Amino acid sequence: MYNTDMPSRAELPSTAKLIRSTIISAMVALALLVTVVMPAEYALDPTGLGRLLGLTEMGEIKQQLAEEAAADEAAQLTAIPSANEELTSEPAPVQRATATPEPQVEPVVATPAPADDAQPEWQDEVRVVLTPGEGTEFKLTMEEGAVASFHWISEGGPVNFDTHGDGGGQSISYEKGRGVAEDEGELEAAFTGNHGWFFRNRNNEDVTLVLRTSGNYGELKRAM
Repeated sequence: MYNTDMPSRAELPSTAKLIRSTIISAMVALALLVTVVMPAEYALDPTGLGRLLGLTEMGEIKQQLAEEAAADEAAQLTAIPSANEELTSEPAPVQRATATPEPQVEPVVATPAPADDAQPEWQDEVRVVLTPGEGTEFKLTMEEGAVASFHWISEGGPVNFDTHGDGGGQSISYEKGRGVAEDEGELEAAFTGNHGWFFRNRNNEDVTLVLRTSGNYGELKRAM
């Protein structure tokens, strides 16, 4: 026997209520997809709300990690046939050179070049230790057309980097590099917003990253 009373026909929801509930649920799911899932997973932010909530930056980092992982796998596959070719290749024959008298060369006294006193004066300098697999991001707040000079070096091993910018619903990738130990130059803002670098340590040991900047920008900040 069942102790629960069966509902009457009048207590059951009508077809119109069921359809209305289904439509509302679909609209809520679509809104969450556009404002939360797409920015956080794929860095797609058609409404701009994801960047205000910090979800778009999370999606950009996930996309960068996916690109780096795919590039690492492709590099490993490329390195395997190259190593096999080195093992199967025959050594080149050694040619014996006949002894010839060496010409007499007058000794040249080298004159040391004058020291360059015009060393750049940096406004900001940051130093951070990256463990194996760890990444970090630094951004400069810049107006459109502003120019900043930079110099960074990775002590202990090369790193992967991505120079990019975002702001006002816009995003841009200036340059990417893999296995780079040092870089310097100028960064010109394509639009008003945050412009800077994402670094990742792909070594098996810790590395120390040193970044120095100067020029026309508001502040240097580290994105957490």
